[in-house]
Amino acid sequence: MSVTTTSAQTFPTTPVAYVDQTGIHVPAYEDVLTYFINQYLGIYGEDTYLGDDSQDFQWIAIVALAIHDANSMAVQVYNSFSPATAEGIGLSSVVKINNMRRLVPTNSMVDLLLIGQNGTTIINGIARDENQNNWLLPPTVQIPPSGEITVTAIAANSGAISADQDTIQTILTPVRGWQSVNNPAKATQGDPLESDAALRQRQTVSTELPSQTVLDGMTGGVAEIPGVVRYISYENDTKVTDANGIPGNSVAFVVDGGDAQVICDTIMLRKPPGCGTYGTTTETVIDQQGVSYQVSFFRPVLVPITVALTIQPLVGYTTSTAQVIAQAIADFVSSLDIGGDVYLTQIFHPAYMLPDNLGVTYNIVQLLISRTGSPSNSDVVMAFNEAATCTLDNIIVTVLVH
Repeated sequence: MSVTTTSAQTFPTTPVAYVDQTGIHVPAYEDVLTYFINQYLGIYGEDTYLGDDSQDFQWIAIVALAIHDANSMAVQVYNSFSPATAEGIGLSSVVKINNMRRLVPTNSMVDLLLIGQNGTTIINGIARDENQNNWLLPPTVQIPPSGEITVTAIAANSGAISADQDTIQTILTPVRGWQSVNNPAKATQGDPLESDAALRQRQTVSTELPSQTVLDGMTGGVAEIPGVVRYISYENDTKVTDANGIPGNSVAFVVDGGDAQVICDTIMLRKPPGCGTYGTTTETVIDQQGVSYQVSFFRPVLVPITVALTIQPLVGYTTSTAQVIAQAIADFVSSLDIGGDVYLTQIFHPAYMLPDNLGVTYNIVQLLISRTGSPSNSDVVMAFNEAATCTLDNIIVTVLVH
């Protein structure tokens, strides 16, 4: 949808917005004001005084502003019918046409490896991490003959509750036959109420559900799963294993967040017959005929990125600026897509584009990055199932002193 500001000459009858095949057209406030002034002079004569200090002019200005505000409201109503421009409740309503709804605040999620005796049933199990946060298992979990099973647990409290790898190892609800619990990977933190930008992006992907390619439809289905933060899909349509290690005639999904069982159920529902799945997280899916299948996908391997920054203070620099720079870099690196390489030159952009024009108060003398060891001036290459992450602890800022 488009909005065009048009000269008052286009509105010979009335200075209000109108809609045609090219979108909505709105006169500028100055043109609305001119229209009413001309109409007033046409009634009372060209010699009527309408200076800025006259009461008549002030009344005309009030009416013109009211018309202009009404035109602006018409634009907002017009835009509310498109997912690309709708906002707030309007956006929540319009995405229903795609059978979608705005995601409510979510709890953190984590995959737990449970080890125990074959046939042990765990009902409403709870595990606890080192920070005394409780993690709720699915209502019923049964240990299979292999003696171990991976399930997705959710934090008992909503919000961005974190849990590092190998920190959830306490069984809070002991059950005979349940021997141990552990989280092989870091927890995916919960989200606040879904933002307009995130909902628009998800709506764009959702249109691929009825797409022409099966992989697009599978990807769209995974994107719709509650709790999924990041995802990427790969397809190997050859008969031999590809460079990523994906077997022939198979698909591989890398999914950050979301329930592992639901993810596997979704992949199984949408994948074509004979197509294999590849990954390190595996769940059993039973089809409508009662036949069980093993469906696999990857959780992203989080790679901490170290950044070493040397800056030269300029006029206006304060000691707090270094913290702002570090936070901007950390946010940028952690927002990169799964499998996305970390390019050294791209980090200069968030490092300089700071609020309140802070970017002009210093000069970057040296910028180095690395995934392990000492930072260097080389880009960091990610594997297909890796995702870059960065915290303030990974950023070293050195300020030159004159």
